[in-house]
Amino acid sequence: MLRRRTLIPGLLAAPALISTGLAQPRQGPPHEWMFGSWTGGIFPVVDTEGPGCFGNVALIIMRDLIMRVSSLDFAYRQRAIETVALTPDGLEFRLIPVPGRPMPEIGFGCDGNPDLLRVTRRGPDEVLLPGCVEFPGVLRRCKAG
Repeated sequence: MLRRRTLIPGLLAAPALISTGLAQPRQGPPHEWMFGSWTGGIFPVVDTEGPGCFGNVALIIMRDLIMRVSSLDFAYRQRAIETVALTPDGLEFRLIPVPGRPMPEIGFGCDGNPDLLRVTRRGPDEVLLPGCVEFPGVLRRCKAG
């Protein structure tokens, strides 16, 4: 009887030990390296650290959303991401189309398509939005100071 009691807990724990050894590391979305706040794009980059940078954020990238600053309003323009594709030098975002008549500055002015955003990676904390007339300059990541 004693042998059965010690054997049963060992058998119950065996699947848990096996499954943890076979678990795959979680793979993030292709644009995970861009998550965060970016400054520049419209105006030259002044600060990239601390409050000076976070007070001048022009672009915010999240898992499902992109938010961009507006020169006409104090509110950020928010767009939902439809797909993200890797390119040889960066990313291509397809944004969910906005129904009806879109408000000004809803896109990025990339190739005349408000639902497209191309990103070229120039360094670990520096990107460019080629062909995007509303963001002609370099964007740099804001870092905590």
